[in-house]
Amino acid sequence: MQTYPLIAHRTPGQAIAYRNGKPITAARFLADVVALAERLPAGSHVLNACADRYHFTVGLAAILWSGRISLLPSTHTPEAIRELAHFAPDAICLSDTNDNPIALPQFVYPPELDGTGTDAGAEAARALHFDVPEIDAARTVAFVFTSGSTGVPVAHRKTWGSLVLNIRAAAARLGIDATCHTTLIGTVPPQHMYGFESTVLLPLISGNAFHAGKPFYPADVASALEETPRPRALVSTPVHLRSLLAGGGELPAADLLLCATAPLSRALAIQAEAGFSAPLLEIYGSTETGQIATRRTAMNEAWELIGAVKIELADQLVWASGGHIEQPTQLGDVIELLAPVPGAPHSFLLHGRTADMINIAGKRSSIGYLNHQVNAIPGVVDASFYMPDGDEADVVTRLSCFIVAPTLDAAAVTKQLRERIDAVFLPRPLIFLDALPRNDAGKLPRDTLRALLETHVARHGNTASPSAGADATGNAAASGTAGAADPVHTWVIAADHPALAGHFPGQPVVPGVLLLDEALHAIALHYRLSPAQCELGQVKLLSPVRPGERLSMRHTLKPRGHIDFEVQTAGRVVARGSATLSGTAGRS
Repeated sequence: MQTYPLIAHRTPGQAIAYRNGKPITAARFLADVVALAERLPAGSHVLNACADRYHFTVGLAAILWSGRISLLPSTHTPEAIRELAHFAPDAICLSDTNDNPIALPQFVYPPELDGTGTDAGAEAARALHFDVPEIDAARTVAFVFTSGSTGVPVAHRKTWGSLVLNIRAAAARLGIDATCHTTLIGTVPPQHMYGFESTVLLPLISGNAFHAGKPFYPADVASALEETPRPRALVSTPVHLRSLLAGGGELPAADLLLCATAPLSRALAIQAEAGFSAPLLEIYGSTETGQIATRRTAMNEAWELIGAVKIELADQLVWASGGHIEQPTQLGDVIELLAPVPGAPHSFLLHGRTADMINIAGKRSSIGYLNHQVNAIPGVVDASFYMPDGDEADVVTRLSCFIVAPTLDAAAVTKQLRERIDAVFLPRPLIFLDALPRNDAGKLPRDTLRALLETHVARHGNTASPSAGADATGNAAASGTAGAADPVHTWVIAADHPALAGHFPGQPVVPGVLLLDEALHAIALHYRLSPAQCELGQVKLLSPVRPGERLSMRHTLKPRGHIDFEVQTAGRVVARGSATLSGTAGRS
């Protein structure tokens, strides 16, 4: 029987994680794993929803060590949890909060197993019993689920042997081994395949360390870097990197940047390398295959395959096999294989996802290419094209584009697009938003984009206007934001939001003040004002809101700077009110 050790750390005092700048030893980690495994309730499947990365990793190891299987769905929406319960009827939820809204039997992570508060005597005792468990290579570690960015999420089984081989090959490519003492800091959640591999499995299997938190906002990321000893690597996404670099201030140095989940432009890669004084490697992979290639995007367009993985073309399909891939797996991408170079890894060019390929009036392009072009326009903060399925009810099958560009209007964006893409691919409609509803991994699930378009169609009719805010003749209106008189802002209050603590135990409800605060800030952002220049008037809270529900707000500018707004979710109105703008707010 082939086995591999649970962790590659060779000595009990070696750091496996850092919390608030202080190391957590491998011996303490294993002791916490054993303690948690002994407390887990009966059942063979565990949804690991811990937000703290150390809690998640201890949970993962305890579930594996005790013979259970981790469930890592791409989302925790009520419908996804219902499907998960059907997939694994005995599933329980491991979380590190007392008011987790997931509708599964709950087990709360014991707070004393957080890797802190160790005295010298206890640490010495753990060192005496430092014994790293060996895990059967054939053992099922987890079922991971695709993100839903191209369709319905699908479960994929991951064995310990395939994960170890994958991570060892990736670590060799990244130059990370047990002698490096590198700490991985992630802005992506550990439940997502990229975060799972790069911020949890990579440090465990390579004998390095990880940062216990999940910094998200730029200040939190900078703080995490500053408190973590070097060498340190930042594991992030294009969306997070763009946000970090937008501040313009000096960033703490890193020794390596890793990026994945969405296409990364060369310009952003160059900017990130300069900002962090570190090389950036982009990772190519999928939930089905794991990480299979990398490239240094600032210097090269070609991807180099990792380890013994190979790619073959057969009957116009692309297949990956070899190395850690247990059986040939079809890739959903358009790939051009490059001629092999003696002594160098096999390489290829990526031309977009198969599902992204579109054909309009006999002309072909890809959503990935179009996204690259719109995001390259100066002034565009974030944008994504969307092509509806042909059978979507009440939606014309034409390209749409959701865009965040506070300093631009629809006419300006359309003019720039005409210079970059063929006219047949111009979006109809072009829908301006305050922010795109990306998930924690920086992705836009397809069902989220579908819902956004359906909302737009419901409010503005089933039209294919050249741009949002255009009149019947196609002339752009004064404002380019989702229709000058009816701007839309969407958001979600996450279950781990600090305002939900104690409100209310077992039945979490979003506080009304949180809804109104978000509404006020969205209105201020739309009119480019400070929130202090927006004053709430009469407000009615009409229906309770649960964490995780997608909220949308529309507002209408009235004479003399008065605003009427309405917040909805799932077709019901949850809040309605008014606000008054001051200062420069009188324009429309």
